[in-house]
Amino acid sequence: MSILKKMGFPSKWRSCIFFYIPTIGFSVLINGDASSFFSSLRRLRQGDPLSPSLFILVMETLSNLANKACKVGLF
Repeated sequence: MSILKKMGFPSKWRSCIFFYIPTIGFSVLINGDASSFFSSLRRLRQGDPLSPSLFILVMETLSNLANKACKVGLF
């Protein structure tokens, strides 16, 4: 939610997005190793039309963090 706020999305739109975030567990592969599972609160599933948009928001944020880390010499 804070990412959406920082990107300038209105409160009403952020609330709508938050309503659809899933209750299922997730795990991320990092260098081929699975991370611990983490969960969300609502029911967005893979293949949902909203999934690609949320993926883009997350990847944009990850890209910005990686760029900042490069600038300060962490990468």
